[in-house]
Amino acid sequence: MNSLYITLGSIGGTEWIIIIAVVLLLFGGKKIPELMKGLGSGINEFKKASKGEDSAPAAKKEEETKE
Repeated sequence: MNSLYITLGSIGGTEWIIIIAVVLLLFGGKKIPELMKGLGSGINEFKKASKGEDSAPAAKKEEETKE
């Protein structure tokens, strides 16, 4: 894990610009907000699950769609 920190810590400004440019080329400007929205909702669901909060409304929606 320490080597991962060292590797990520050595990424400079130029490398970040290249990474962002590649992401823009691969996904396009219109898809990136959708990807970030999905990422944010996934993180929120993970936080709720790790806190032990019940996600009953989501479970009810899934059950209703199956019927």
